[in-house]
Amino acid sequence: MSTLATSQLQSEELKGRIARFREVDAEIVRQVRRVIVGQDEVLEQIMIGLFVGGHCLITGLPGTAKTLLVRTLAQSLGLLFKRIQFTPDLMPSDITGTDIIEEDTTTGHRTWTFVQGPIFANVLLADEINRTPPKTQSALLEAMQELACTVRGNNYKLPAPFFVLATQNPIELEGTYPLPEAQLDRFLFNTVLDYLTPKEEMQVIDLTTTTHVAQADPVTNAGEILDFQQLVRMVPIGESVARYAIDLVRATRSRDETAPDFVQKYVNYGASVRAAQFLVLAGKARALKKGRYHVSYEDIRVLFIPILRHRILLNFHAESDRLRADDILRQVLDWKAAPRE
Repeated sequence: MSTLATSQLQSEELKGRIARFREVDAEIVRQVRRVIVGQDEVLEQIMIGLFVGGHCLITGLPGTAKTLLVRTLAQSLGLLFKRIQFTPDLMPSDITGTDIIEEDTTTGHRTWTFVQGPIFANVLLADEINRTPPKTQSALLEAMQELACTVRGNNYKLPAPFFVLATQNPIELEGTYPLPEAQLDRFLFNTVLDYLTPKEEMQVIDLTTTTHVAQADPVTNAGEILDFQQLVRMVPIGESVARYAIDLVRATRSRDETAPDFVQKYVNYGASVRAAQFLVLAGKARALKKGRYHVSYEDIRVLFIPILRHRILLNFHAESDRLRADDILRQVLDWKAAPRE
């Protein structure tokens, strides 16, 4: 299964592409670190999402630098960045764009002209995505899956690469609308930003309360990012590792015969096939970032929780026992240990 891919990765041209991949990856992190303090795991997950061509949902409390992180990353990538502030009165056309009637002053003829919305960008920040109704949230569905949008029956391709980073506040319930499961499933990661350590908070104070304004410099371009996404897909994965990823995903489905007892007790709906696809793809990106030419069991286990935490639906038993999705997924990892390498 992986022999062909391994031989492909050994060519001189590919060695140069891999070296460039690692150089750009390290430089992007260095540039982001000029502005953002801490959050190593979050940054790694967002970078993996970029190299996979997936989208990320960033969940964090107010003041945890969600918006600043996305803006800084876009600057370091040298890509077109747009931001949409989601509000209850936002309409789908405010995202996708709309047709307007323009009149030719010389002939008097009127024609429809499409005016692009902010969705036509490489990096789209959907800020506080859960503050707008499902009708408007669904305007992103086609874009996230098909990299296109349809307005008045006309289909428009989006710029490539197209990368959605959506943020949401986990504690604010007033005036919010939970994301539909179909849309949640299209996010590669549900990345959680937590509080910084005391030392890191001191660094933030030193960085942001002086006259110096930190900025990130661009280190790559759209063409290179697209090449890196193809490179990631060429990383081989052993059949046993792929089978392990599938087994972990299937273990979250309460109706599956292989599901453990605690999943059957607490989980209503488990993860879809898309979860297994994303788990393998993200594992390939992480392996390449770590300097390896193959996916390991460790890659699968490290990425399992952030990729699946928004894909399983718990029942009232879990709520009464005060269990979260992360608790169930950790139990799955403990229940299904990785085979020896």
